Amino acid sequence: MSGPLVIVGDSLLDVDVEGTADRLCPDAPVPVVEGQAEHHRPGGAGLAALLAARDGTRVVLITALGDDPSGRCLEDLLSPTVEIVRLPLRGTTVRKARVRARGQTLVRIDTGDGRAMGRPGQIASASAFARAADALAAASAVLVADYGRGVADLMREPLRGLDVPLVWDPHPRGSLPVRGCALVTPSEAEARGMCEEPYVSPERTARRLVRDLDAEAVAITLGERGAMLARRGGRFGPVPVPHAASGTDACGAGDRFAAAAALALADGASTEDAVARAVGEATRFVEEGGAAALRLHHSGQHRPGRHCPAAEPPVPFAPGASAFEVAAAV
Repeated sequence: MSGPLVIVGDSLLDVDVEGTADRLCPDAPVPVVEGQAEHHRPGGAGLAALLAARDGTRVVLITALGDDPSGRCLEDLLSPTVEIVRLPLRGTTVRKARVRARGQTLVRIDTGDGRAMGRPGQIASASAFARAADALAAASAVLVADYGRGVADLMREPLRGLDVPLVWDPHPRGSLPVRGCALVTPSEAEARGMCEEPYVSPERTARRLVRDLDAEAVAITLGERGAMLARRGGRFGPVPVPHAASGTDACGAGDRFAAAAALALADGASTEDAVARAVGEATRFVEEGGAAALRLHHSGQHRPGRHCPAAEPPVPFAPGASAFEVAAAV
C-alpha cells in the first residue's frame, strides 16, 4: 500500500453497560441489571477505521461528528490511531448503549439524531470538503461504511470514478452504492432489500446485484456460513468460513469483514482472496468476542481522554425505564 485506507461513513458511539441480573424489578417484570462497568468504543465507520488501524495500516476517516459529549468522546477514542477528516453534523451524535448481563444483551438504547450537514453532493464546510478530496486522491483503497446518516450521500460525487478499489458496505437506511464498485458487501438481509426481484437464494441475489449495481463483485455475508461471492461475467461461488466460530456476539463482524476486504484489495489481492481473507478475519473477530471485547481504556493504547469517562461502575439500571427510547431493531 502506498497510500492510506480511506474510510467514508457515519460514526457513532457504542457503549456497553456490563453487569449482572439476579432479580426482577418490583414494579415491572423486567430484570434489574446491577452495573459493574461501562465501556465506550467507536461504532459504524469509526469501528471499521479503528479495526483497520489496529492492523497497522494508516487510516483516514471521513465522517461527521457533533460538538457534543458523544462526538468528543468518539474523537478521543479514534484520534490516537486514525486521522479524522471531520464534516459538520446537524443534531447530536448517535449513541447506542447495550445493557448486558453476563454477556447477554438485554436491551439497546439509541439516542441522538445527527445527520451530516448539507444536500447530496454538497458539503457545508469548504475546507473539510477539500481535505476529504485530498484524502481520496491519495488513497490506496476506499471503504464506504454507510449507516444511513448522510456522509455517503455528501461524498457521492467524489466517490464516482475512483482509480483505486472502492468497497461499499451498505445499510438499509442508506443509498445504493455508486456504480462500478470493486466490491459491495451486504448482509443477507440487506441484499434482500436491495434486490428488486423476489429473494430465492444468496447465489441468485448476488449475481443480480452485480448486474443491477454495475459492480465488479458482490459478496453477501452469511454469518457462520461465510459469504456468497458473485463477480462480473457470471462467476460465483461460496466462500466458507475456515472453521466454525465459537463466539456468539457478532456485533461489528460486518465492519471487520468490509475493512479486511478493503485492506486486501489495497494490497493487490484478487477479489476471491480478499473475500476469503475477510471471512477469516470476521470469524476470528467473533471468536474473540466481537466488538464487545474491545477495551480501549484498559488496553494500554491510550489513557481515557477528556471527554470519555473511564470504565467506572454506573448506576444500576432497570431496562424499560421510560426516560429512554428503546431501539426496535439492531
